[in-house]
Amino acid sequence: MRRIALILAAALLAVGASAQVDRREVREGNRKFRGGNFRQAEIDYRKAAVKDSLSVAAQYNLASSLYRQEEYEGAAKALETIKDVAPNHPNSADYFYNAGDVALQMENYQAAVEAFKQALLRNPDDLDAKENYIYAKKKMQDQEQEGGGDDNQDQNQDQNQDQDQQQQQQDQDQQQDQQQQQPREQKISPQQAQQMLNAIQAKEKETQDKVNKEKAQANPNKKEKNW
Repeated sequence: MRRIALILAAALLAVGASAQVDRREVREGNRKFRGGNFRQAEIDYRKAAVKDSLSVAAQYNLASSLYRQEEYEGAAKALETIKDVAPNHPNSADYFYNAGDVALQMENYQAAVEAFKQALLRNPDDLDAKENYIYAKKKMQDQEQEGGGDDNQDQNQDQNQDQDQQQQQQDQDQQQDQQQQQPREQKISPQQAQQMLNAIQAKEKETQDKVNKEKAQANPNKKEKNW
């Protein structure tokens, strides 16, 4: 990122802005900004912004002083205040460049990509803007891939959980089927057991008598010898 160049651009813009907005607070802020007293410069720029909230010079330089103090949210708010008028300002390329750099510091890579794109449309020869545009786009893609990976991981976990539940249900159903198919042991009384035995013996006697009768009919002339 062009952090040092961003600061230099902010300082130069502050000097140029003082010629367009001839106000004591802006001039004092510019002097302190160039001297590295960013906190005092911030105060002067805020005074100028109170008198003219849409002053590009006051809000832009306020954002620059806040950026130097690493107060990136405040810098973003200052730039947001003039988002409707800054695109038509002579220094609009620098405005979008600084907005992109602030967005980078806040890890808002999508906003940074769009801001650097607007800066390049206004100043295609800005090599730093090109470098930052590529860098922000790469960070945005990495962020999207990481987010997609989390979604896929969650989706896989849900699928695995569903499969486990289905397998458990199948195991339970199979166990129930096996239990239903297994014959149940029935206990009988001694009287029932004797009746079953008598019936079996009677059936055997009946069968034996039938066999003997059939043998006798097959050999009608056969006689037994006396011993």
